[in-house]
Amino acid sequence: MLITLKKILDLLTPNERRRAALLLVMVLVMALLDVIGVASIMPFMAVLANPHLIETNAILARIYAALGFSDAQAFLFSLGVMAFVALVVSLAFKAITTYAQLRFTLMREYSLGTRLIAGYLHQPYAWFLNRHSADLGKTVLLEVNQVIDGAMMPMMILVAQGAVALALLGLLLAVDPKLALIVGGVLGMAYGLIYRLISGFLSRIGSERLAANEGRFTVVSEAFGGIKEVKVAGLENAYVQRFAHPAEIYARHQASASVIGQLPRFALEAVAFGGMLLVVLYLMAGSGGLATALPIIGLYAFAGYRLMPALQQIYGSFTKLRYVGPSLNVLHADLVGFVPSVHADRETAPLVLARAITLNGITFAYPKALQPALKDLNLRIPARSSVGLVGVTGSGKTTTVDLILGLLEPDAGSLEVDGVPIDASNRRRWQRAIGYVPQQIYLADDTVAANIAFGLEPKQIDQAAVERAARIANLHDFVIYELPQGYATTVGERGVRLSGGQRQRIGIARALYHNPQVLILDEATSALDNLTEKAVMEAVHNLGHEITIILIAHRLTTVRECDRIYLLRRGRITAQGTYDELIEGNETFRAMAAR
Repeated sequence: MLITLKKILDLLTPNERRRAALLLVMVLVMALLDVIGVASIMPFMAVLANPHLIETNAILARIYAALGFSDAQAFLFSLGVMAFVALVVSLAFKAITTYAQLRFTLMREYSLGTRLIAGYLHQPYAWFLNRHSADLGKTVLLEVNQVIDGAMMPMMILVAQGAVALALLGLLLAVDPKLALIVGGVLGMAYGLIYRLISGFLSRIGSERLAANEGRFTVVSEAFGGIKEVKVAGLENAYVQRFAHPAEIYARHQASASVIGQLPRFALEAVAFGGMLLVVLYLMAGSGGLATALPIIGLYAFAGYRLMPALQQIYGSFTKLRYVGPSLNVLHADLVGFVPSVHADRETAPLVLARAITLNGITFAYPKALQPALKDLNLRIPARSSVGLVGVTGSGKTTTVDLILGLLEPDAGSLEVDGVPIDASNRRRWQRAIGYVPQQIYLADDTVAANIAFGLEPKQIDQAAVERAARIANLHDFVIYELPQGYATTVGERGVRLSGGQRQRIGIARALYHNPQVLILDEATSALDNLTEKAVMEAVHNLGHEITIILIAHRLTTVRECDRIYLLRRGRITAQGTYDELIEGNETFRAMAAR
């Protein structure tokens, strides 16, 4: 349990820990007021059972005289009012404390979720190559909630109700130690035995719930992400069945955990009722009779009324903590184990490229790969030139571009801009100088203008820059004359309302929006028809004397006008030259051009 508490505290910021400490003080005050509220019933019950106690009990006699009472009934009424006031004050402070607890705990869902997604987004690109996007989404959107409801909230309840239970048991011990030990021992052993029997089962179904939830998110992500292929192949029922299995496990384990959390209450309510009868008989058998027994009976009845729910909540908190333990471990490992990184600053001035981009002896291997993707690669790209990277699938073209983009770090060698190595200190400035068009264009369910000025708030969008970039990408006329609302037209999720070529042209316009010094196109024209590709590439090459252009292509017509073309094979450059030089002097290049 201490390990669990430490993990929960690790999830809090220093300021949140200080606020948690303040809550602890409030909880202790609440427990003290609870004891006062329960204890205040004893004088009232004692005088009610035996009015002569006003004369025989020294404490009551002094209070009676000090407050100027002359009538036992008035004194009894005052004791009742004081007990009621003590109870109201106790309940009012409990309400305030409970509100503070709930607000603090539930606001941690916002804090944890925000810090978690920030931590994910600031991880190196290579980190994402080994993580599933559906799993990351599940952790941010659901597992954070599970940890709040199943770990942080129960821990707060455990502390609060534990303090109340200990305070009440302390009061009972002070009144009748023997009876209090018997009652406390029986209740504690009953709850402890039940928890001992089910703790292993809870841990197991907690792990299975976590895996089932990951399965649910993965199936949903695949089904909706590939909806066109699913519909064409008639895979609707197959995906429903794939979803149903983990969904059933998830629901079954959630139900089991909820039932287990409530299980002892039904049995122990009967035990508590029977125990109360035994307490009455035990006290009545004493020498004082009803007059002596009644105050203690009242105390135990009222204490039991407050203690039984507290014990049930303590037990329920223990079961939730055990069940949600696997989720807490995942969240803790991610949030505490994030690789520190320099946060991207969009206002950072771009690095100026004046002479050349140089890759010196670059070697890079993906995690768990048997062979490196690049081996001792040397490449020089002069500023304001156009360069083509060609080769068969798996030759290392995209890996080379990812290294130039600063998304990957080489295992050996260096990336330099004008002789300056690119590292963590200047990587963001270098990336600010680049416009990148990937093979698969991601479009948000937003307007054409918002997708071109990707990531900017609407009020920050420069419409003139949007239209300038769209004209270069041969997109402007289509937007103006064919879309119902022009640049304000919504493209749908992932650009579903546009053709593949139109999506790629938006991607090209996006890369050009910020006036990059370097433009990298990774198979960016593969979905364009020949005429559109020719028009786009003419516009791109017309920028050749203004910016540096790096092209990856399977269709060699795309790189025909490049100043220099590099042919890659198995992570090495095997040939280089102009298009005509390679056609004339390299058999592999000729074969690729003939396809």
